[in-house]
Amino acid sequence: MLLRLGVGIALIGLGVSGFLRAQGEPITIGRDFVAAIAGILLIAGFWTPVVGILAAICELWTAFSGHSLPRDNQWIHVLLALLTAAVAMLGPGAWSVDARLFGRRRFDVGRKG
Repeated sequence: MLLRLGVGIALIGLGVSGFLRAQGEPITIGRDFVAAIAGILLIAGFWTPVVGILAAICELWTAFSGHSLPRDNQWIHVLLALLTAAVAMLGPGAWSVDARLFGRRRFDVGRKG
C-alpha cells in the first residue's frame, strides 16, 4: 500500500504540475492527464496491474521522446516507470478496491511433498 501511495502521489503531482505549465500542446496535456488519472487509480488500488503497466509505458515514452520539456529530468520519468511496473507486478494488495471487488489471492512459494 505504501508503494502504491508513494507512486500515486508522485504521478498526481507530476500531472498537476504539467497542467499548470502546459503550453497548449495536446501531447503534453494528454501525458499529464494520463499521469494524474493513473496516480488516482493506483492510490485507490483500482485496475492496478493494467494502470501500472499503462503508466510505466507512458512514463518511458515521456522520458525518451522529444516532447519532454527541457527542464524535465528524464531520470525521474524512468524511476516512475520502474516503480509503476513494480506496483503492477506486486498487485493491488489487501487494502484496495481490487481486493474488495475481485478478492485477494495469496501465492505460497515453497516445497511440495
